[in-house]
Amino acid sequence: MAKQIDTILINIGQLLTMESSGPRTGKSMQDLHVIEDAVVGIDNQKIVFAGKKGAEAEYAAADIIDCGGRLVTPGLVDPHTHLVFGGSREKELNLKIQGMSYLDILAQGGGILSTVKHTREASEEELLQKGHFHLKRMLSYGTTTAEVKSGYGLEKETEFKQLRVAKKLHESQPIDLVSTFMGAHAIPPEDKDSPDEFLDRMLELLPEIKEKELAAFADIFTETGVFTVSQSRRYLKKAAEEGFGLKIHADEIDPLGGAELAAELRAVSADHLVGASDEGIQQMAESGTIAVLLPGTTFYLGKHTYARARDMIDAGVRVSLATDFNPGSSPTENIQLIMSIAALHLKMTAEEIWHAVTVNAAYAIGKGEEAGQLKPGRTADLVIWEAPNYMYIPYHYGVNHVHQVIKDGKLVISREGAVLG
Repeated sequence: MAKQIDTILINIGQLLTMESSGPRTGKSMQDLHVIEDAVVGIDNQKIVFAGKKGAEAEYAAADIIDCGGRLVTPGLVDPHTHLVFGGSREKELNLKIQGMSYLDILAQGGGILSTVKHTREASEEELLQKGHFHLKRMLSYGTTTAEVKSGYGLEKETEFKQLRVAKKLHESQPIDLVSTFMGAHAIPPEDKDSPDEFLDRMLELLPEIKEKELAAFADIFTETGVFTVSQSRRYLKKAAEEGFGLKIHADEIDPLGGAELAAELRAVSADHLVGASDEGIQQMAESGTIAVLLPGTTFYLGKHTYARARDMIDAGVRVSLATDFNPGSSPTENIQLIMSIAALHLKMTAEEIWHAVTVNAAYAIGKGEEAGQLKPGRTADLVIWEAPNYMYIPYHYGVNHVHQVIKDGKLVISREGAVLG
């Protein structure tokens, strides 16, 4: 007698299970196991089987989804976003086009300080509603797990407000969220002459953040004009002592030594890395620190030098990709667009890109054993794509290829991209 389960997906043209015992690196990022004419079984929110047609023979389900020869993959993982923020900064785009520098925009009250002002002024409910809006859009593009940073408060009340909102969002909508405390995102104007004292105030928040389970990671912006390597080392060591996983905004512009610091402290990830040195890249390969590359930011800022993904992969660095969704330098929830930019400007292959937005991205936010793979026992987070094969997604850019999204075993996105239920 056939075993009854909740759902069976049949007639899958290509299935990527992305099974891996850890983050992929080097040539293993090219090793993409593609199962053709495949099936997937789901019961009680979990994957029962995922493999070649015939695996479903001993099962029966009331809900049969005919995939019509489409591609099926795990739900995508976005390991770097600044999701919770007030206001927006569309007026700055024209100023940038006209040649106004970021410092000039900042002097007029724009830039990150504008977002800080609006985030401080926004109520918790306003931020919650705004967060729901952006997460629905992310889900419609196939993202089922994401990281969310604070960092637009730069003082206790607003940082905690952002983290509370992120926690409520995690509990009230489908996408699984991992929170990062990034109080050390910038130096507020009132502390421009006393950055160490500002960092001390941010460090004082860590025990309460940990006690209230508001964040799993701590992050800092290690860059010229923000925080030095020495300041970042002191900050991150204290965060590690308090039990936080470590992340670093590293070498986004200058080869300051952020990649080396990430390796030294065995940070889970170093993010941006456009200016990372050869030595920093090599040390990250040896430490196991995952590189979270954000090519959408480089693209949106109109710059021509991208992170050296090819050198990193060849050196053995574990590479992942993220949107860096934020209101100033990367206002997009569309990780599919990031996949195309990675192909065109980071020179990553389709095989490498798929590892970078599933397996490696999941490990970059401490979710490697839960997200980014389709195998028995794991939560059933998957995407059915309006595409015949895995190469098509990064190739055909600028549109949404999602046909359906299944999260926790439930259909949450329809063909039209509307959230169900």
